[in-house]
Amino acid sequence: MQNLEYKPRIADEILARELEGMGAVLIKGPKWCGKTTTAEQIAKSIIYIDEPQNVDLNIRASEINPSQLLEGNTPRLIDEWQIAPKLWDAVRFTLDRRKLDGQFILTGSAVPPEAKEVKHSGTGRISQIIMRPMSLWESGDSNGSVSLNDLFNGKSDIKGINSSNIDDIAYFICRGGWPRATLQRKEISLRRAFDYYDAIVNVDIHRVDGAQRSTERTKHLMKSYARMQGTQVPLTTIRDDMRPNDSPSLDERTVYSYVEALKKLFVIEDMPAWNPNLRSKTAIRTSDTRYFVDPSVATAALGIGPEALIKDLNTMGLMFETMCIRDLRVYADSLDGFISHYRDKSGLECDAVLHRRDGSYGLIEIKLGGESLVQEGVKNLQRLAAKIDTEKMAKPSFLMVLTGTGGYAIRRHDGVFEVPVCCLKN
Repeated sequence: MQNLEYKPRIADEILARELEGMGAVLIKGPKWCGKTTTAEQIAKSIIYIDEPQNVDLNIRASEINPSQLLEGNTPRLIDEWQIAPKLWDAVRFTLDRRKLDGQFILTGSAVPPEAKEVKHSGTGRISQIIMRPMSLWESGDSNGSVSLNDLFNGKSDIKGINSSNIDDIAYFICRGGWPRATLQRKEISLRRAFDYYDAIVNVDIHRVDGAQRSTERTKHLMKSYARMQGTQVPLTTIRDDMRPNDSPSLDERTVYSYVEALKKLFVIEDMPAWNPNLRSKTAIRTSDTRYFVDPSVATAALGIGPEALIKDLNTMGLMFETMCIRDLRVYADSLDGFISHYRDKSGLECDAVLHRRDGSYGLIEIKLGGESLVQEGVKNLQRLAAKIDTEKMAKPSFLMVLTGTGGYAIRRHDGVFEVPVCCLKN
């Protein structure tokens, strides 16, 4: 089912790997990030549950005899499965009978079915992977001259030339990693993030869990969240930021319900804190860092484009950080890892810690550009590395400052890697 316009995704390999060892794989993630298209590349047969001329028939069939919808060459893609939620238990039952791996791929909207309609969790039978919007390496905007996997394996003689400038970075931030946008000319591609934002506030926020929610309040929340990208502010701060445009009686519980709804839609993806073993006792901040799943969601919520971003480099720095975190999360998935952040009571912080399941990790600071900011990032990394008790845990595999506008990817004389994001890959 090959698509000639398809740009290979890091999830391709992850999906193939999961299908080798599990009966079925559920692909989760934000709408428009390419879940169905990626699944189509490996599927040998497909049923689109929401196909207009067959949707009612498919729903009835799923309630009367769901097994007939599962017949076909494997792996069989069941797209928008949540429209006919009885298919979940039918897939689990079929896997128990076939006792074969690689049978089904399930994709669908971020709006899940009600829990009462699914009787079995699928544990041990249905694996789950998360897809996000494209990283710069996947969209073709990074040359991939520096590999995170190589750094974990001890490579130190990195080389890379960055041809992207500040205007390019601003465009990448506002366009986002939406697959369709990466195939369109610049003026058209910038509309995709606004279309996504409009769909969230006008449609999806009302469908996610059946609760009544306000479009205007959702807009206020997303604008506030956009202004606080990369910070560890509590919900009370977000509530206070919303109140001038909302009701004075707006409470924290209401804000929480909206945030949770946006998390279910994979619009918000906050980052957990890291609690390493340190040489001396230090109070570590445990609040999550606030992020959208893609920086273009933040710029769309603020109603700004590349030109406005370049005029406000402080805001651009926060949006650049969100873009880098998106990319690092995509790369971490392929490295069997995850991302967290560090901050302690002294104010020392590290923007991203890339952990792997084998216990190795790398420390990464994110700076848009400028020698003074890069040097600040280097000092933060060195201070944190010196605090880690390497008798109780491994030392960092690498220290990196991830930049936007640097001309070259280099290993500095102090051993810290300085890498433009448009030179990075997994």
